[in-house]
Amino acid sequence: MSESEREDDVDEVPGRVRRAFRDHGSFEPAGEGVWTATTTAFDAAIEAEPTPEDDGRIRFSVTVRVPTLSAVTVDDVADVVETGWCETFERRVVDVGGVTRGDHSFEPRVDRDGETVAVSFSLTDVNERRGVDDAGALVDFVEGTYVQGVIPGYEYTEPVEGLISSARRQGGGSAGL
Repeated sequence: MSESEREDDVDEVPGRVRRAFRDHGSFEPAGEGVWTATTTAFDAAIEAEPTPEDDGRIRFSVTVRVPTLSAVTVDDVADVVETGWCETFERRVVDVGGVTRGDHSFEPRVDRDGETVAVSFSLTDVNERRGVDDAGALVDFVEGTYVQGVIPGYEYTEPVEGLISSARRQGGGSAGL
């Protein structure tokens, strides 16, 4: 451990964590202890902070905000369809087992506020690089789960239209949407 890392306050993010985010390439700094994901079409932020026990572990709080179905469609979406979509998305997105490299037990939280659904996870890891990798995997998982839940037959706006186009290109043009 370098002298500068030993001098970090418990409340400050250690340099090793800042370097792990920088080296990962999927995040950019958004303030002290906060990074935003640059590889998703959605609003995804990761907050990192040392645990209160000061034992070298880092707590990563991951929040991904996605639009509701009706927020990204040109056509009206019936309330029953919107409700069903939200319930299905929540059931799928909390089933996060096996997505991360670390041995984490998750208690995801899903909150709907108007036309936005926020999905939050937290994990603690002593290995900052594995923690950053796992935070990125959670962001990717939420995006993938969202795309899987897109209902065919609607005309979508951004960012969903772009995600659908990308899925079609990667799938050889027959994404079924």
